[in-house]
Amino acid sequence: MNIAQNLIKARSHFAFIIGLSLAAILAISLDSTLGYTWITNNTRQTITSSPDQTQLATRTALSPYDLQNARVAWGYFERNYNPETGLVNSVNGFPSTTIWDQSSYLLGLISAYKIGVVDKGLFDARMSQALKSLSQLVLFSGKLPNKVYDTRLLQMTTYSNDPIETGIGWSALDIARMTVPLNILLYDYPQHAGTAGNILKNWDFSAMVKNGVLMGARLNPETNQPEVIQEGRLGYEEYGARAVSLLGMDTMTAAKYDDFIKFKTIEGQRIAADSRTFNLFDAPNYVISEPYILMAIEFGLDTKAKELAHRIYKAQENRYLSSGQLTAVSEDNIDQEPYFIYNTVFANGRAWSAVDDKGARYPELKTLSTKAAFGWHALYNTDYTRRLMAEIQKTQTADQGWMSGVYENDGRVNAVSTANTNGIILEIINYKANGPLISARFTKENTQ
Repeated sequence: MNIAQNLIKARSHFAFIIGLSLAAILAISLDSTLGYTWITNNTRQTITSSPDQTQLATRTALSPYDLQNARVAWGYFERNYNPETGLVNSVNGFPSTTIWDQSSYLLGLISAYKIGVVDKGLFDARMSQALKSLSQLVLFSGKLPNKVYDTRLLQMTTYSNDPIETGIGWSALDIARMTVPLNILLYDYPQHAGTAGNILKNWDFSAMVKNGVLMGARLNPETNQPEVIQEGRLGYEEYGARAVSLLGMDTMTAAKYDDFIKFKTIEGQRIAADSRTFNLFDAPNYVISEPYILMAIEFGLDTKAKELAHRIYKAQENRYLSSGQLTAVSEDNIDQEPYFIYNTVFANGRAWSAVDDKGARYPELKTLSTKAAFGWHALYNTDYTRRLMAEIQKTQTADQGWMSGVYENDGRVNAVSTANTNGIILEIINYKANGPLISARFTKENTQ
């Protein structure tokens, strides 16, 4: 057999090797903005408005029921406040926090003050102390806040709250969320504007925005050296982009809804999902309620987000109508291993999947999310959302705030309370009365 014949015989092996090589090159390229550009969907899919789009509820005066719900949420922050630093624990009783969760606290504190749950003296004292601590944080690589800190000592830590001198990286989405309360303070609270401005000035935001894309940082698992990677998937990516754009930074690429979009029909709704797969990108591409609820209560929904939120909400309502299972899905801490779950409309090729951050499935741990129930009710106020609110009433406590949710399989309360759940609930209740935290100051009526 001559060389030519051998090459022909081996062509399938060459194809396999070439395929592996291309996959490897693509995977490597994902750690840069160049890789992000390579896989952009050049045939963008159109997001068209549904003729039966669910209408946003109008603003309303808060009832005694609303204010009681807010006081329950504020109870979490009373219990988990660290007087040494002014920071709060991310999870009840565990002295650790992320920048995302401190953002939820600050936004919850602002909301609690706006609706009268805390007075000016307490608001100013708590806000001043928290901002002072944020201004003193040791930064990862001297640029941006580490992903996790000890709430008592302000040390950079791992997620297990073990001190680590070098830190473990930064989250672009967590830091983007922190720009929301800091921006509000700059506009509306002159007594805190100077400190808030200094925090923003001292953080190197240019390190987390490249060519319009949000970039996180982590330690390379093989070299243990810092590396910068693209961060964010459909929903959260656009939310983060809107937040960082408040600083005048170029996040136009990250703000696009249609560059990595695919549609899956779930419960009669064309649900928008991210086309970047977990296998290639090593990052979940889940569809959940939370980023759309946050966009609504903080910025107001733009035209595309309003449509995508409607579809996600309707799919959850339709699941209830077809199965009898009350559904309001989001990401939440849970009171058992693996301790954090993404309950999704769609994730990694499956509808109604409950997954961890590695993509492992936990169908027995599906939950109805307390904060998602609050959020959809504030946005839409339908018969279905009132059913959701009735179900999650059993998650309130006397002194730990609202628990994270209710397990679908047996109706048991998911007995863990967090800063994120309770801070977002305070934001949601403020939204009912005052509209979005950022944009309401510029509008004369509820015209989101």
